[in-house]
Amino acid sequence: MLSELSAKLGPEYEVILVDDGSTDGTYEAALDARNRYPFLKVRHHSRNQGKTQAILTGFEACKGEIVCILDADLQFDPADILAQVAKVREGYDLVAGQKQGKYEKRFVSAVYNWLARLVFRIKVHDINALKTFRRQVLESIHLRRDWHRYIVPLAAAHGFSVTELPVRLRPRRFGQPKYSSHFRVIIGFFDLIAVGFQLSFMRKPMLYFGTLGTGALFAGLVVGIVAIVLRICGHGFRPFLNLVILLGVTGLVLFAAGLLGEALASINDRLDKIEQTTIDKGGGDNAQ
Repeated sequence: MLSELSAKLGPEYEVILVDDGSTDGTYEAALDARNRYPFLKVRHHSRNQGKTQAILTGFEACKGEIVCILDADLQFDPADILAQVAKVREGYDLVAGQKQGKYEKRFVSAVYNWLARLVFRIKVHDINALKTFRRQVLESIHLRRDWHRYIVPLAAAHGFSVTELPVRLRPRRFGQPKYSSHFRVIIGFFDLIAVGFQLSFMRKPMLYFGTLGTGALFAGLVVGIVAIVLRICGHGFRPFLNLVILLGVTGLVLFAAGLLGEALASINDRLDKIEQTTIDKGGGDNAQ
């Protein structure tokens, strides 16, 4: 299949196989395959570092302008890469696959993707399947550990055009599904919240925290007026005073959080500009 893809995609086609610290002889088998396939590159981690780092290692080794992430469990058909590449060449920045067929974690995946559409407001039905994208996509986004699952929403948030195509899902031949563990489901859920926070609150922190702070202060003002009126009428109620203090302090803390968020967002924007300038200069140097 690799040879067939090489013939159809042209001489610039390359495969980067990343061995993420395996102990089952995968690395040795990959080195042997490299001698038979000139388009194959092999990278190796001395210890397991996770899929996100494996993707970044492979990305550093690749030279192509169009990149595809294909898991090694053979659930996805490499032939579907051709359709995704064609879609990218039509003008899209990223093409996500929508799994077709039976698979072990359908319910968990359905809930996870529904939450992703709700949180990130994207129309893609599956953010964690076979995906193909322009090189600039991965150069423009920052991936923390286990954030490979959020390449699609991160790309959309950065203004890249995203679409999807159906991809065939075959029975798993190797490995175990990560989300069969309740612990992994919890990690994925909290990662989704973290990424959602980065793409919403951290973009306009004062808008969110300032709005909440204003609401708390206004509520404190209203409760204070009610407490004064009751006191004048001879019906003093001390818990109202405690509530006014609580709402006032909460409002001020929320405003402070908004200001700190704005400072962090400003620093982050500056770092993004520096990083993008470095990437652009690197691209220019390579072109020369």
